[in-house]
Amino acid sequence: MEIVEVGPRDGLQNEKRVLPTAVKIAYVERAIAAGLRRIEVAAFARPDRVPQMADAAEVLRAAPRPEGVRYTALVLNGRGLDRALALEEAARPDEINYVVVASDEFSRRNQGMSTADSLAAFREVAARAREAGLFVTLTVAAAFGCPFTGPVPVSRVRDLVADAGPVDEICLADTIGVGVPPQVTELAGAVRPVAPGVPLRAHFHNTRNAGYANATAAVASGFGALDASLGGIGGCPFAPAATGNIATEDLAYLLNRSGLATGVDVTSAAGAGAWIGEQLGLAAVPAQLGRAGDFPGDHLLR
Repeated sequence: MEIVEVGPRDGLQNEKRVLPTAVKIAYVERAIAAGLRRIEVAAFARPDRVPQMADAAEVLRAAPRPEGVRYTALVLNGRGLDRALALEEAARPDEINYVVVASDEFSRRNQGMSTADSLAAFREVAARAREAGLFVTLTVAAAFGCPFTGPVPVSRVRDLVADAGPVDEICLADTIGVGVPPQVTELAGAVRPVAPGVPLRAHFHNTRNAGYANATAAVASGFGALDASLGGIGGCPFAPAATGNIATEDLAYLLNRSGLATGVDVTSAAGAGAWIGEQLGLAAVPAQLGRAGDFPGDHLLR
């Protein structure tokens, strides 16, 4: 099971302390050392609205490029893609992740446009990005519920995916952490027929302590990748009471012990989670594994 490390982007973007570029690079290096191979490292967003991501280009330029590691950058519009493509080829991301918010009210607050306008912009951005050789993920944010208007109909998410056009991956995001496992199953069943053969990925927050149950439901529903952040840090700066992503180390423990290889060393990941918490000035990170440690009897099972 693939874990997509989103700590350097989604994990940091809601934190008050803006970290130096060198610390962000060290965070990426620790993620790689823990076994993570697909990492969302930056967002090409407006620096005045998301100051933590103001050095996106510098991060991509300085990030190490070991074989087998892929970097993703978040873009929200055509200008964001322009900034990604303006980088010298060796510094470009391997992938872009474009967010379309499922509810109009949240979309206007997050991106300054309606969902329909955002989706239209995505189609143009996706075509340009794929032509440039970039892998394209469409993330449907607030797919499980909106903080301003409440429940989001499954049909709304299905129709957005159906109208998206060609895409390499679809990510369904519980941006505010309101989802429960039956929703995961229902959304997967609704989206697959309108995007046959397109891999599914899920993005969960643990706001109401259901994130790991939702991750288990996603595995059972055939999702191929799950987002998580080292330490469990993160949250959307435009959503009230937003809290962190499910923690990489806790998710990797859950999956590894369930017989699903992730390639992630949970002890190393927990160390990275604790370290980034220290850099952010947090008394403790939300992740649990760093407190309890790996199961000491695991070696008896190998």
